[in-house]
Amino acid sequence: MTRAGTTTAATTTLWLSMCLGVMGCAKGATQQVAAAQPDLPQPQLKPAPETPIAEKKEEIGAASWDPQWDQFVEASLPPEMLSVGVARDVRPFCPRFAMMGEADKRAFWAYFFQALAGAEAGLKPTTDVRHTEPEVAKEDTVTKRMVRSEGLLQLTYMDAKRYGCPFDWEKDRSLPEKDPAKTILQPENNLACGIKILDNQLIAQSKPLLSRTSYWSTLQPGRPSYRVFVKQMTNVPTPCRRNAANPPANTAANPPAR
Repeated sequence: MTRAGTTTAATTTLWLSMCLGVMGCAKGATQQVAAAQPDLPQPQLKPAPETPIAEKKEEIGAASWDPQWDQFVEASLPPEMLSVGVARDVRPFCPRFAMMGEADKRAFWAYFFQALAGAEAGLKPTTDVRHTEPEVAKEDTVTKRMVRSEGLLQLTYMDAKRYGCPFDWEKDRSLPEKDPAKTILQPENNLACGIKILDNQLIAQSKPLLSRTSYWSTLQPGRPSYRVFVKQMTNVPTPCRRNAANPPANTAANPPAR
């Protein structure tokens, strides 16, 4: 019994030593790989200009567009929205898009979403509207209530299902209507959802930017809100313009052909 017990103890000790040795080697190898792996390159970001409504709000000391929202949009863009494939769509507002560097393309899209938020919500994150028009006065399939458009880009809880947006109705339902803590009213959540929706329109569905079937009426030529959006697009980043001394052409009467 003593000899067998000694042998077993010795075997166990050897096994533990080998195990610890392997674990130590593995840990060391992991640390070496982690040290050797370079950090992923971060996208170069540029500040976007202010839209006319943002400038007016600052003049009177009202809450306006937060430059951090530009940074968030620029860092969140999918590669497809930076490709030459969308150059034709944005040509009315950014004729030189295909020739621009990546940082300037990101700045254009940041300005675009600022203009969209200006036309949709006056740049106010807690804006919400319950529409009465028959085409939109429907039940929200998530809240089971009449559809309410909310936040900077006037989105709905249904978009969480349709586009994978970060809205949590179960968390928000007990909060006051305009509580900024609501997930749908948080600017980054709302903007992230807007990027998903536009990416779906331009890339997945291959629809033009300005379309009568766009998610937003502000991107539907002929609608009153479209004219509001066009006015907000008159101060696009300088690299977008054919001639830096002139603003981009007004496209209210002549949307791009497809």
